[in-house]
Amino acid sequence: MADILYEAGRCLKCKKPLCKEGCPVKTDIPIIMQLFLDGKMEEAGQKLFDNNPLTAFCSLICPHEKNCLGHCVLGRKGEPIKFYEVENYISRFYLEKAQFEKIQSNGLKVAIIGAGPAGLTLAIILARRGYKITIIDSKDKIGGVLRYGIPEFRLPKALLDKLLLRMDDLGILFRPNTLIGPTITIDDMFNDGYQAIFIGTGVWKPNRLRIPGETLGNVHFAIDYLKNPDSYNQLGDKVVIIGAGNVAMDAARTILRKTRAKVECIFFRGREEVTALKEELDLAEIDGLHMNYYLNTIKIEEDGIIVEPVLKIEKEDGTIEYENDTKHPYKIESTSVIVAIGQGAQANIVNNTKKIDTDRRGLIEANTFGETTREGVYAAGDVVSGAKTVVEAVAATKLAADEIDNYIRKKNNLPPLEAK
Repeated sequence: MADILYEAGRCLKCKKPLCKEGCPVKTDIPIIMQLFLDGKMEEAGQKLFDNNPLTAFCSLICPHEKNCLGHCVLGRKGEPIKFYEVENYISRFYLEKAQFEKIQSNGLKVAIIGAGPAGLTLAIILARRGYKITIIDSKDKIGGVLRYGIPEFRLPKALLDKLLLRMDDLGILFRPNTLIGPTITIDDMFNDGYQAIFIGTGVWKPNRLRIPGETLGNVHFAIDYLKNPDSYNQLGDKVVIIGAGNVAMDAARTILRKTRAKVECIFFRGREEVTALKEELDLAEIDGLHMNYYLNTIKIEEDGIIVEPVLKIEKEDGTIEYENDTKHPYKIESTSVIVAIGQGAQANIVNNTKKIDTDRRGLIEANTFGETTREGVYAAGDVVSGAKTVVEAVAATKLAADEIDNYIRKKNNLPPLEAK
């Protein structure tokens, strides 16, 4: 607690806060800090939650060095303010104590497909405006990537259970274990009276290497491993992870915690081009991860992988090119291989629905306000943008919420949404 008070006290409460500008959801950081110092915990918590229903989660897993922390003016010559520590203290307190009164229903129904960050954000916003919300998800519990993609040591799942209680207060219905597309379609849902349908299904389809050996029994996809690590009890004593993004780091750190296996990562570029957050890479190495750079994997075998060096060539004009050294392949022994080279969107919905366009990566095409190419269908989050951060999904969904609200109001001859 002393450290949190110290951080709040160090805040300069800037009139033009750069930290707020660096936050994708524009959190009023100086105001929150002052409310906290004044002992107005409930007011501070409500302000955080009203702005970002997932504030308790973002305070733990945001890339702070790119957002609030990285924009703090004190960071120019010294130590920036760790606002996220104060935010987490306030938001967890609020999530525990808050009790939302059930809003008088306007009788209008909205369906949300996907119980991840985007879907949860939209459900809470629209439920608080009087809409009857049903969230439908293929999994048995809410959370999406928050529950099934981020390890417990980074994000306690009990937080999601607390959020579910608050959602129950708002009368939000959750239909688990239901896959939309093959059996129940978008058309069926419109026929049942939903005024609008929102797709926030994220990206759960793992990208493939498309090299020999990818179907072997000792090969697993990182995003699948993170859904239920305890199911993987045959990893052996040496695991090689191909890829170096945040999912790769989460997989590595989970394996290092749950097993006695040695873990190595293979990346085809250098350390400066690793896509994982620097902090996550540093922590993974502290946990015991060994990184291998400038290696291209060309084959997976039952007892290891075959790699070839990648040569970094600096040209006279200052540009850099990469060339695979195909003449000197060699083997790295392993008992299991984890593939972590990104994810794409599942096609269950779009393959069974007309007029919803996707791009070449299979992501749903939607504008800034979440409108897809089919009237009444909206989408936001990773299923539109590809894998991004949770706070970016919240920011995009907030825009979609206003657009959906205005669309339904206009459709039903109701007064337009009041400007904030």
